Amino acid sequence: MIRVVLPAQLKALAHVEGELDIDVNGRATIAGILDAIEARYPMLLGTIRDQVTRKRRPYVRFFACENDLSHDSPDDPLPPAVTSGSEPLLIVGAMAGG
Repeated sequence: MIRVVLPAQLKALAHVEGELDIDVNGRATIAGILDAIEARYPMLLGTIRDQVTRKRRPYVRFFACENDLSHDSPDDPLPPAVTSGSEPLLIVGAMAGG
């Protein structure tokens, strides 16, 4: 079971509270987790990644174990601490402005 923390806006859209517990078939990757989240919460389709290109949205970031995974390949395996459930995968809405 992989723990996922969504930003408040996406939690509200999906009508969830707290962390998500996600089962991923096969190797745990960001792409696999997003596939599972979008299957379970179809209202989130297109909010975290583009539906056509499957690329991360510009103001969305992925963090795990105090590391920014946003620019890693979405098919790279997640850190062992995330796959074991001891650390969550954080999906964060980045801030911009002046």
